Amino acid sequence: MFGMRAQDTAPATHFRSDRVCRVNGELFFSTRENTLEGPFDSPEKAEQEIRAYIARMQLLDSGNRT
Repeated sequence: MFGMRAQDTAPATHFRSDRVCRVNGELFFSTRENTLEGPFDSPEKAEQEIRAYIARMQLLDSGNRT
């Protein structure tokens, strides 16, 4: 994928990867901020929490712009 994220200064190639993983049998997701969020009971719950995490990060980011 070729494009720019809001914080990028120039177009670049970005690759999506599966951010949901199992650690000792429990589901977690990793973030760009290098955090591991979880554990979650099901892949569906992890996906729901990923969407909520993205919404929170976008809200924080929009609040930092003036």
